[in-house]
Amino acid sequence: MAVAVQDLTPEKSALRRLWERVQGPFLHVPMLSWLVGALVAVLIELSVGNNLARLIGLPKAPVLFGVSLILKEPVLVPAAIVYIVLVYLAPVALVARGTAGWANRTVAKLLDTIPAWVVILIHLLLLYAVLHFWAEVNTYRLLVLRLTMIAIVLTVSLNVVNGYMGEFSCSHPGFMALGAYGASVFSLLFFVDDRIFGAPILPPALGPFLFPLGLIAGGLLASVGALFVAIPSFRTRGDYLAIISLAFTFIIKSVIENLEVVGGPRGLGGQPDWATLPVVFAWTVLAVWIINNFVRSTLGRALNAVRDDETAASAMTVNTRRTKMTAFLFAAFWAGIGGGLLAHVLKYVNPGSFGLQALAEVLAMVYFGGLNSVVGSMVGAVGFNLLSEALRPLEIFKWIIIPVLLILVMIFRPTGLIAFREFDVLKIIRPKHTAEGDTDHALTGS
Repeated sequence: MAVAVQDLTPEKSALRRLWERVQGPFLHVPMLSWLVGALVAVLIELSVGNNLARLIGLPKAPVLFGVSLILKEPVLVPAAIVYIVLVYLAPVALVARGTAGWANRTVAKLLDTIPAWVVILIHLLLLYAVLHFWAEVNTYRLLVLRLTMIAIVLTVSLNVVNGYMGEFSCSHPGFMALGAYGASVFSLLFFVDDRIFGAPILPPALGPFLFPLGLIAGGLLASVGALFVAIPSFRTRGDYLAIISLAFTFIIKSVIENLEVVGGPRGLGGQPDWATLPVVFAWTVLAVWIINNFVRSTLGRALNAVRDDETAASAMTVNTRRTKMTAFLFAAFWAGIGGGLLAHVLKYVNPGSFGLQALAEVLAMVYFGGLNSVVGSMVGAVGFNLLSEALRPLEIFKWIIIPVLLILVMIFRPTGLIAFREFDVLKIIRPKHTAEGDTDHALTGS
């Protein structure tokens, strides 16, 4: 056994040295440079993507980085790789590396002269520009992008309970349903001439401006529903929350199926297209910011104490029941917001959309990304959604590959890919080194 380990060690060292040589020139590239490079790449694709694709033998520009295309026609693998290198990898790498010195100096100067939140806002605007132009290629990308951002809201909110609080909740689909139907009824009742609710009460032109109120109403309705789970669950300890929350999800689904006023099992359609890309992006940023501040606050630290040892936390004057109920209602509110956005993206909502499959997906995203980590939840939501869409051509085999990947993650990374890591935005955007350091780095190649 010792011989085998010694034989593998040089190979591992060689691979590690190779990886260090590849990433070495990019270790000190700031986030601003990466965003500028990504913006250049998506603008190149938007301008010449289809022409370049046809030139190298592809029928059109790949929708999701070529994965779906090569799964349908494996013979196109070389052409898809060439496309990704020419359109994405090469422009991003060259621009990011070439602008690193300028970007570091710029960010350092901005942080010295203007408030940090303004610098963060500049980065967010650049990120939105990248996403906007990437989604301009076709409507499918736009749909995937909006659904992925909604998944981020749902995953980050569930991680408050399953990660930071250390409980196991199965009630998120129920909260999503309450938020989806609550926001939908608000929109259809007040602003749409609907077959169920009749003529609109308010002028339809006001709808897009008052749409946030509808989302908040859906979130509050979800929080009220969360009381019916939290009150009995947090009087006890153990696995009762998982049982009660799962029952709650089935109850909400059954109740909606028997309410003809909201369409019953047929569902409710006709929602206005108000959940546009900038609206979903703004709500996603707001959710991540508020939830991240929440888990880093005194209450968030109390949640961690309750998770680690509830008896010790109670002895240290932490009101454990109130802390858990507050966090649970807070998570339910954002699940309701996500459900409201989902209903207006799809422009249709059905009780069957909030069953076991929805529960399995959101739990998979949480545990795939990492517990007790906001950035882990974002990675889990983005990775799971893009992987699910990319593997769509495999049809039924997709639901074999994805569970196998999740099992491998649980075996080798039981807490998820990025667990127990704080999300510090300022640390991400800060300059990585000085201009002189950039020059020395380029000369030495280290």
